[in-house]
Amino acid sequence: MPDLGVCVVAGVGPGVGAAVARRFAAEGFTVALLARSSAALAAVAAEIGAAGGTARSFPVDMTDLDALAAVLDRVSDEIGPPGVLVYTQAVWPAMRAAGRGTVIWTGGGLALAPQDGTAVPALTAGKSALRGLALAAAPELPAGGVRLATVTIAGMVAPGGPFDPDRIAGAFWAAHAAADGAPVETVFSGA
Repeated sequence: MPDLGVCVVAGVGPGVGAAVARRFAAEGFTVALLARSSAALAAVAAEIGAAGGTARSFPVDMTDLDALAAVLDRVSDEIGPPGVLVYTQAVWPAMRAAGRGTVIWTGGGLALAPQDGTAVPALTAGKSALRGLALAAAPELPAGGVRLATVTIAGMVAPGGPFDPDRIAGAFWAAHAAADGAPVETVFSGA
């Protein structure tokens, strides 16, 4: 399997985060897993290892920006500088300095139809803002060699159905592997 470098997946949970980590590991990345739960990260790392991939756990509370910065420094020191980042912007300076990298944010379908999010206005506002930021910021990044993409999940994530985490992980991989000039946003509609 080729060594494609380091992919940081921040906010690894049992659904989309774990599936994205598995997919990038299967493609040849060493995956740095970030989340609060050491036990959950260890389980995902073990699963990736059993499948022949490489993953390391880095427990961190991502709301603690100092702790997050320290963990990202550890990732760079221990396994190498990130070439792909799923979720957080904290490694952008290193990517810009290297002149390459991909940052992929996870969007939500409520950003496409905010009028449907009256029951969860904070989530709706957050996903709408994230989508707007991605679409506005992405044109500025290619000159620095860093590509920004967002995968907007337009449905409820559930194993075994059209919004199966492993299917969604395929959209994240496609967003990373896309050629220059590809659309910033991929809307995953379950099709």
